[in-house]
Amino acid sequence: MLSPASKRIAAEPALNRVPKITVDFWLIKLMAVTVGETAADYLAVNLGYGLTATSLFMSAILIVALVLQFRQKRYVPWAYWLAVVLISIVGTLITDNLVDNFGVRLETTTIAFSIALAATFAVWYASERTLSIHSIFTTRRETFYWLAILFTFSLGTAAGDLIAESFQLGYLTTGLLFGAVIGVIAFAYYVLKLDGILAFWLAYILTRPLGASFGDLLSQPVEYGGLGLGTTITSFIFLGAIVLIVLYMTVTRSGHDDEEAGERLLDVEAE
Repeated sequence: MLSPASKRIAAEPALNRVPKITVDFWLIKLMAVTVGETAADYLAVNLGYGLTATSLFMSAILIVALVLQFRQKRYVPWAYWLAVVLISIVGTLITDNLVDNFGVRLETTTIAFSIALAATFAVWYASERTLSIHSIFTTRRETFYWLAILFTFSLGTAAGDLIAESFQLGYLTTGLLFGAVIGVIAFAYYVLKLDGILAFWLAYILTRPLGASFGDLLSQPVEYGGLGLGTTITSFIFLGAIVLIVLYMTVTRSGHDDEEAGERLLDVEAE
């Protein structure tokens, strides 16, 4: 005789809700983090909205985008990458608010977001026993995934600004430095057989300051170490490239995982 507790039965197959890791994944991710840096500056500074108003407005748009993403129940390029671009902007604004509005030191924000990200991974692993992005097929796992993504962007912004500005290495040197570290991680993965999940998340974190550094290099005035293209031109160049790549992904189904990610288990009330 069944107890009042629910029993678990296998339901229909569930598809992974995030893309496979391909070359175009990393390409569009780098562009998204660059847009996150330049678009945040464009909205807050060039358009004169200020950090607070821009943060509230973009956070509201991000919430709408995440609702759309969670409703897909599978990887849909436009919904996923829209959320990534917006969460990149919001992650940048969070760090900028802490530093510019509240006077928190970049060293402090870097440490704080490192701890927040580590705590997210710890709770995620304790709950799901995996940090793999190849099995994001439940709402809980996707929630952990997007929370981790948010902290990677905020951490990357803080770490990138810390090295480029506080340590005065400049945008180009900072970008090359993070690019070299990512190269070491790639070598460790392909040659030394570094764990794939660890390699992915390390590279994901570091591509944020890499992209942001080159975004600042292109957009910032010459007197501040940039090339002077401005945030408007830089933002629209990379946004246009993102749109083209997303269209390519949609048509070619690049990044789609048509294999079953696993079986969802539904709670069915016992009679």
